Amino acid sequence: MPPPDPRPLVVHLLHRFDTGGLENGVVNLINHLPAFRHAVVAVTEITAFKDRVQAPGTQFIALNKPPGQGFWLYPRVYRLLRELRPAVVHTRNLGAMEFQWPAWAAGVPLRVHSEHGWDTGDLGGVNRTNQRLRRLYGMGTHRFVALSRAIEDYLTGPVGLPAPRVQRICNGVDTRRFAPTADVPAAWPYRRGEHLVIGAVGRMQAVKDPLNLVEAFLRLRELCPAQWPALRLAMLGGGPLLEAARQRLADAGAAQQAWLPGDRADIAALLPQVDIFALPSLAEGISNTLLEAMACGCAPVATAVGGNPELVSNGINGLLVPAGDAEALAAALAGLVREPARRRALADASRRRACAEFDLAGMTARYGALYASGRG
Repeated sequence: MPPPDPRPLVVHLLHRFDTGGLENGVVNLINHLPAFRHAVVAVTEITAFKDRVQAPGTQFIALNKPPGQGFWLYPRVYRLLRELRPAVVHTRNLGAMEFQWPAWAAGVPLRVHSEHGWDTGDLGGVNRTNQRLRRLYGMGTHRFVALSRAIEDYLTGPVGLPAPRVQRICNGVDTRRFAPTADVPAAWPYRRGEHLVIGAVGRMQAVKDPLNLVEAFLRLRELCPAQWPALRLAMLGGGPLLEAARQRLADAGAAQQAWLPGDRADIAALLPQVDIFALPSLAEGISNTLLEAMACGCAPVATAVGGNPELVSNGINGLLVPAGDAEALAAALAGLVREPARRRALADASRRRACAEFDLAGMTARYGALYASGRG
């Protein structure tokens, strides 16, 4: 029998382990924090997304909770934590925060909760019930992590958490994996130099507002008539609005200029082929896909919501536009389509900023220090 692994165990407890920015951040942390053992516990289900975890020995446990309050699961989570004996339980977002209570009852030495962005039904965090729930569920939590300044202000403001217990740790990006490259993957349908590609990565759901980007792209037919034949749209990600986006492009006669393949596992290979990266979200924390696009040398156009202004300084390393405004988004895209020198300058500045301020090594070092700190 091999000796037991002496490394402390971190249990990452979240609502669902599937394709998404939050989950991608968990994968990055597990893969780059070998000083700890890791287990992923999903309140609902764990999908094939777990295959992105490369750290050997990582455990995956799905609780398969149906819709509704999770109080009846508390005894099961308590028993599971008593069996695993983790040094740290780290819950994420409100959907998993209530399980801080069984973690407290199980005597987990360090209990951490992080907020990654706004709830889909509570953009801006104005719902008083959600604020009270966070105060209630967080009573026994030692440390809170905010992924953006906006979330930090929310936790210490309306939610009312003590500022010394709240720490801001922005997402990081692997700037070696996500980097400009001359290699073109076989799956990529466009040709550099012949086509100018506007790209987006994200789940096709309402909070990401993908249909707004479709409308902005179609508006370029009038705003950039000379460049329109060479323009292409690549939207990478699946979700409930995927078919609606495809249909709108087809109805407008632009289906041949767009590629919407659904979920992809090769984003790191595809993103460097994008010239302009568009993020039309109605709400964001610190967007992993925006950071990845910046690291790949794309010129970003993002909505001025959540943590996006912390990543993109308007006119310095990208452009910011109001959320939900297809005309403003189209105007910003058109400017970069018509001005290639400016587009390249913003792309270069974004790559430099990603490398200097949001490198993955810095993020993992901060989480490692937090996990090793105990309650103090």
